[in-house]
Amino acid sequence: MKTFLFVNPASGHHSAQRLHLVLKQLRAHAVIPEVFEVRTPAEIYACCSSINKELEPPLVIVAGGDGSCNAVINGLEPGKATLATLPFGTSNVLAAEIGITSLHDALERIAAGKSRSLSVGVIELEGRTLRFLLMAGIGLDGAVVRDVWPLGKKFLRQGAYALSALKRAVLWDSTRFEISTPEGAVACHTAIICNASRYGGDFILSPDCSPFKPGLSAVCITGNSRSTYLSCALELFGGRAGTSKNLPRIHSSSFEIRGAHPIQIDGDFVGYGPARISECIDFAKIIV
Repeated sequence: MKTFLFVNPASGHHSAQRLHLVLKQLRAHAVIPEVFEVRTPAEIYACCSSINKELEPPLVIVAGGDGSCNAVINGLEPGKATLATLPFGTSNVLAAEIGITSLHDALERIAAGKSRSLSVGVIELEGRTLRFLLMAGIGLDGAVVRDVWPLGKKFLRQGAYALSALKRAVLWDSTRFEISTPEGAVACHTAIICNASRYGGDFILSPDCSPFKPGLSAVCITGNSRSTYLSCALELFGGRAGTSKNLPRIHSSSFEIRGAHPIQIDGDFVGYGPARISECIDFAKIIV
C-alpha cells in the first residue's frame, strides 16, 4: 500500500526527534511514506488533491492534531484512503477516541494494520460544505473557539480556550438559536453536534456516539445564564455530563441550525449560521 505522511511542524508536540523516531519505526515495519510538511489547511488540500489521483487506495498518516486530521478529511474524496493518526497536536481527541495511549502505541497499530469504517459529519453553511470528525459547536462554544488567540493556543494549549471562555463570560450574549430535526425543535444557547463521545480532551460528553457507527447526537444547553454554564462545567469535569439531565440530547442523522450564531468544527472556527448538519457514513477506513 502506498503511504503518505502529513507532518505539521507547527503542531503542539512536534519535534525533529519525534519525527525521526516515527520514520525509523515505520521503516522497521516496511512502511516507507512520502512525507508532506504542511502548516495550513490550504497546503493539506493541495497534497490531498494529488493523493485523490492515486489509482489504488493509499494509507494516509496524519502526524498532527485534530485540526490537521480535519483538513485531511476535507481534502480527500470519500472512500479514497485508509487513514491513521499519530498524536502530535495540541488536541488529540481523535486519538483518544480510538484508544491510542502513546506515540509508540499508534505506530504499533499502524504496523498491525487493523482498520474500521469511519463516518464523519457534514456541515453546510455560508455556501460551503465541510466535514468534521468529532463535533460541531454552535453558540457560546463556537464563540469561545472563534476568540482563541492563535499564539496562545500554541503556547498555552488548552489554557488558551479557558482564557477565551473567560472573555465570553464578561462579554455575555444571552441570545438563543433554534436547532431542529424531523422530530421537532429546541431553543438552545449552545449545542454540540457529536460524532464522537469525547469533547475537549478525555471528557465524555456523548457516550453513545462513535465515529465508527452511524448517527449524530446534539447535546443542548438550553439555559442562557452564566450559572447554567457553571453547573454544566462542574458536571463535565466531574465525569457526569454523559448522563446529565441538564444536558438534553437529540439523536438524529440531520439537523437544521436557525440563527446567525458562531460555529466551530473539530476545534476550528468556520463561520456563522444558519447551517445544515448531516452525516457521511463509511467515509473512509481508519487504523484502530
